[in-house]
Amino acid sequence: MYLLEFAGEDDAFASREAESAASDVRAIAPGLAVAHAISTERVRGLAFTRRASDLVGRTDADVESARALLEAAPIDRDRDGTVAVRATDVHGSSGVDTARAERRLGQVLVDRGFSVDLEEPDHLLRAVFSEGEPGQTSIEDDADETETVSVCALGWLEVESVRDFGDRAPTDKPFFQPGSMDPLLARAVANVAGARPGSTILDPMCGTGGVLVEAGLVGADVIGTDAQRKMVGGARENLDHFLEPHGPSPVGTDRGTWHVARADATRLPLANGAVDGVVFDAPYGRQSKIATHRLEDLVSGALAEARRVAPRAVVVADRSWASEAHEAGWTLEKTFHRQVHRSLIRYVHVLSE
Repeated sequence: MYLLEFAGEDDAFASREAESAASDVRAIAPGLAVAHAISTERVRGLAFTRRASDLVGRTDADVESARALLEAAPIDRDRDGTVAVRATDVHGSSGVDTARAERRLGQVLVDRGFSVDLEEPDHLLRAVFSEGEPGQTSIEDDADETETVSVCALGWLEVESVRDFGDRAPTDKPFFQPGSMDPLLARAVANVAGARPGSTILDPMCGTGGVLVEAGLVGADVIGTDAQRKMVGGARENLDHFLEPHGPSPVGTDRGTWHVARADATRLPLANGAVDGVVFDAPYGRQSKIATHRLEDLVSGALAEARRVAPRAVVVADRSWASEAHEAGWTLEKTFHRQVHRSLIRYVHVLSE
């Protein structure tokens, strides 16, 4: 069993993304979940999970309960290796003195024959305290709501995600346009759509190529199309910058290949079932016309084409397109909403066959 520590406060969305790297993900407290198995390679590429640890056990969110749990737990770490303890109070919810927790738990390990190295330990014990009610951010389904819980989870750190998203801020890319998706969300939706080594991900409204960059950095081969010649050129510039360097990406996988062309999202030059997943960020606003299409016709047509070429899709928009997705033959698994600012909420539709 593994302990997952989420990044941010949107646990429902983080859980859904984590399912691309772990099996049987189940929330246990705000900011925390457990999973039966993980892919360490894919955890490195998650956006909304910070780390995964080999679970020792869980108890109440107080220091003495955590100490008693560790004293009673079997420890299969190398006794010749050094250890350290890192404690976290999720969102300050439990009020636990984390420094005291580290000292008390560290003493248990010393008493059991381990040597402590606070700088570069061979084994790191995570002690995570959380109290409250796990948030439910799904618009379509609130069945996952639970009662308030108080949890301390202990686990030996297995893998951390690579937190390099600031290196790819939209304004710092070679080609930038206002309204570009931030790399954190772009990575998450790419993962939900199935981005991984050996998969092919399509963005039929690729814009500056942000989603394609993130999918390519976790090893997926990517295809992008856009109706605007300017965007096609800009996306190529960005993809060339981030995916062409030799060697593995920051998360440790080989960078995926990429192809970008000018095309209409409602008439894609691709065969049926040509890709493994589709992601697109639908145009925002209530414009009556986008290029040669009404907005409604554009999104409906793009949803139908996505259904033709892929078994799954993730659609980001400023409103619900659930009925249009249903008409295009999709099953709506879940809709999440993400607050961008006071006047903009992004809807994230997760679609399957």
